[in-house]
Amino acid sequence: MARENPSDGKEEEEEDVGFEELGLDPRLTRALSKKGIAKATPIQREAIPLILEGKDVVARAKTGSGKTFAYLLPVLQKLFSESGLGKSAPSVFVLVPTRELCQQVYLEASSLLEFCRVQLRVVQLTASMPIMDMRTALAGSPDIVVSTPASISTCIAKGALQTSSIKDSLSMLVLDEADLLLSYGYEDDLKSIIAHVPRRCQCLLMSATSSSDVEKLKKLVLHNPVILTLSEVGQSKDDIIPKNVQQFVISCSDRDKLLHLLALLKLELVQKKVLIFVNSIDNGFRIRLFLEQFGIRSSVLNAELPQNSRLHILEEFNAGLFDYLIATDDSQRKGKEQTLTENKMSSKKSKKQLRQKIDAEFGVVRGIDFKNVFTVINFDMPRGPAGYVHRIGRTGRAFNTGVAVSLVSLAEEGILEEVKSMFGDGDNEELSNCIVPFPLLTKNAVESLRYRAEDVAKGVTKIAVRESRAQDLRNEILNSEKLKAHFEDNPKDLDLLKHDKLLSKKAPPSHLREVPEYLVDLTTKEASKILKLTRAAMGIKTSKKRPGFRRGLGRSRDPLKTFSAESRRKGRKGGNKRKESNNEASNQGRKKARHAA
Repeated sequence: MARENPSDGKEEEEEDVGFEELGLDPRLTRALSKKGIAKATPIQREAIPLILEGKDVVARAKTGSGKTFAYLLPVLQKLFSESGLGKSAPSVFVLVPTRELCQQVYLEASSLLEFCRVQLRVVQLTASMPIMDMRTALAGSPDIVVSTPASISTCIAKGALQTSSIKDSLSMLVLDEADLLLSYGYEDDLKSIIAHVPRRCQCLLMSATSSSDVEKLKKLVLHNPVILTLSEVGQSKDDIIPKNVQQFVISCSDRDKLLHLLALLKLELVQKKVLIFVNSIDNGFRIRLFLEQFGIRSSVLNAELPQNSRLHILEEFNAGLFDYLIATDDSQRKGKEQTLTENKMSSKKSKKQLRQKIDAEFGVVRGIDFKNVFTVINFDMPRGPAGYVHRIGRTGRAFNTGVAVSLVSLAEEGILEEVKSMFGDGDNEELSNCIVPFPLLTKNAVESLRYRAEDVAKGVTKIAVRESRAQDLRNEILNSEKLKAHFEDNPKDLDLLKHDKLLSKKAPPSHLREVPEYLVDLTTKEASKILKLTRAAMGIKTSKKRPGFRRGLGRSRDPLKTFSAESRRKGRKGGNKRKESNNEASNQGRKKARHAA
């Protein structure tokens, strides 16, 4: 059963619909008010009443449309009425594809319950947890379990969850970001879980796009569902990409991608903050090493980093401590296959070498809350149109403006055509022309940087990439594990860690930091000036200074080493001794002068 979009005549009314009118419990509306949320989004307006009625729902809406609250609010309200009833297993499973999304949903549910002051318990399970920790988390039968399918499957296999208890207690099953669950290699895990889900269980399927995987899950789980495919208010059609996001393309050879990226960033033709997507970790470090030679600091967010490091990198980027983040998007690869491959490769290496393990539950395209991203650059095109949609969804959030620039080589032209065909055919001129050539970058501007770019690119070899990748991982593991207890006792020291520090063994040449005036043509100068004026008009300030780095500090190689009280006392004593010796020398000089006179 499909549900139509709201009609044009009702749009103005529905814009002002509050959560009280949706039949939500007053405790939930008060919690939302405390969080500063007053009005429901279109997907929430349509989905919440249906879920409260007990219907199975398939909801498709773009990234950032409020899908998480669209299912969390009615789920919590139903649990309010069930609280106090004895049960031997959790009442709700929320299954997500990535560790990052798992934590995000867990935090949102926990914050709502904190404001509601209701004695319900929500826990999260991840694949990295030992089975004993999983047993501890599940002790006492929590109300909501947020997890990846692999973790639930492990709990069932190890006896931490009894299948008979699941059939008695489970009342709701939520599959969030359903179009990714199967592509991440969770099909077997899902089948093993669904086999124990009771038929009376209400099932919800949330997704940003439709795909064959979503259709497969619908057949596996749902019973005569209501299908919601909604657009934002005021739009006559279901726009896949918000209209406030401009989409551009730069056609170039694969070899010239670094050159064009340098021109975009160094000539300041795109607004900061910038999120750069690549398809491999090696490519991410290649870009980072290349850019730092020109004085452009960046960090690489990837699946081999410890989770604590990933969270801290994200916090620093969101806080504006650096402007360029390179994100590796492995969403199209099978998570389990990837892990097995990496483990086999690492087992062949010497024990002295660093063993790099890929987190199969990492997903940078979904589940990570990037804040105030103005520009998304596709250095590598995604492997399909769905990946393009989710990447672009990282900018233009909350009705802010955003820009997406894709560097497309000849081999990637086919993917670009697939993306364009998804937006519309040739009969619809507005949709088919939504991706246009980038107008601010001239050929002269690119060619003026070619000699420098190609010279630096020669030094970014595979060996340099491999060494820098291993060095960065060692540093992050040290920060994440060995200093964890120290950071808990000294939280301010965490601010001194830099994730965008230099990886090169040699300091970047000073002459590459600035582009000489004679290399910049008039068109590029004017474009850069316009962007700076726009940035100033929008009230966007430059990157925040990293706290704790004053003059005298930060010169040490280890930012955690600060001056101790003893060293300061010694410094004072040394200073006093120097003053005394200087005074004695001056007195002796005066005596000699008098004697000579």
